[in-house]
Amino acid sequence: MTSAIDAHVRLDTHPTHPSAVTAVLTGSQAHVALMSLEAADWSVAADNILVLARIDHEEPSWAEDAAKHLIAEGITVEITPRLQEAMDEEWTWANDPMRWCTRSEIREVSNQAQKIHDDIRHGQLLIHAHDGHTTVAVGTYLHRGGKSVYLHGEDHLRQIADTFDSPAKALLAFEKVHSAEMRPGPAPLTDTERAAIEARSVFDITTAKSDPSRREPETVPVYLADAGDHRAIAASPHTPSSLLAGLPESLAHETGTRQALGRQHRTRLAASTPAAPAVTVGRPASRSH
Repeated sequence: MTSAIDAHVRLDTHPTHPSAVTAVLTGSQAHVALMSLEAADWSVAADNILVLARIDHEEPSWAEDAAKHLIAEGITVEITPRLQEAMDEEWTWANDPMRWCTRSEIREVSNQAQKIHDDIRHGQLLIHAHDGHTTVAVGTYLHRGGKSVYLHGEDHLRQIADTFDSPAKALLAFEKVHSAEMRPGPAPLTDTERAAIEARSVFDITTAKSDPSRREPETVPVYLADAGDHRAIAASPHTPSSLLAGLPESLAHETGTRQALGRQHRTRLAASTPAAPAVTVGRPASRSH
């Protein structure tokens, strides 16, 4: 049996973001919970306050997963009723292009898109160029032996469409298809990415609901900045046809313009509605189906 740890984690919905989750830590061993949550990609917003803000709006589901792991480690977890309601809620994207997928399969696809986003945000995936919008980009993973990748889609639909052995090959292939729209550096942030950045910003959780102006902006790393005066990477104008063999022909026709995704956000209780007292739990309630 896991021995109890003097740490208490209170999970709640974010005061301003529609799907983000906050964690308030207390106890003499709160640092144990903090390290566990940071390892699960929660961001520190203030002393002993963390935020989980994702681009796929699946925060309640991943917060429930985090709660289970914390409880297994012997940490007390408290889940507010409004967050429990969000955890139990089943929802889907409006105009979802993957209607044949189950809810869990859709969540796995969006989690892969989240990992790409996190790799870019943490500087592990360097974006060399994009198509002038937010739909197509090319970049390279910076770890040893990292591949260069061709990215297609945005937010929760972003995926790796092709891989290359070197940045030069990837850029040549990208330039061949998108020479007219090609821009150096990362694409501009989407509205969803901006909202996630704002949710992770430092804020006073006791006054955020009544005084949002107290929130302070987060410094955005250069690899997340809007497209601007980025240094272009030189590429040869002569593109061997063999480098393009792996690119689907349809990419040359379906990525020239941005497409509205018709996102459907979770329904939330009104911020002004008084919340019922939270209940400390030994384990989170099972998800309803």
